[in-house]
Amino acid sequence: METMKLRSHIGINGILQIQIPTDLKNTSVEVVVVLEPLPSEETQPQYNAWGKLTTKESMTEAVTQIQQLGKTVGLDKNSIREMIEEGRRF
Repeated sequence: METMKLRSHIGINGILQIQIPTDLKNTSVEVVVVLEPLPSEETQPQYNAWGKLTTKESMTEAVTQIQQLGKTVGLDKNSIREMIEEGRRF
């Protein structure tokens, strides 16, 4: 008995085509097929640059932190204009 594990793709027509070369010739065999759908990209866990699991909650928290940081270090419009004018002088 020989066990093989392989990956294949079922096309839009819904037909799975498998071609497996064997050393057997001119003999009857019993074949067992187990179909196990692979998870799609959407269902696989996603990780951020630091290796932490990305969830809806973690993304919401990150956005909140970015907004808070913007408020903390935010500059008023006059300060930005002054910095632009100062940069033009050089």
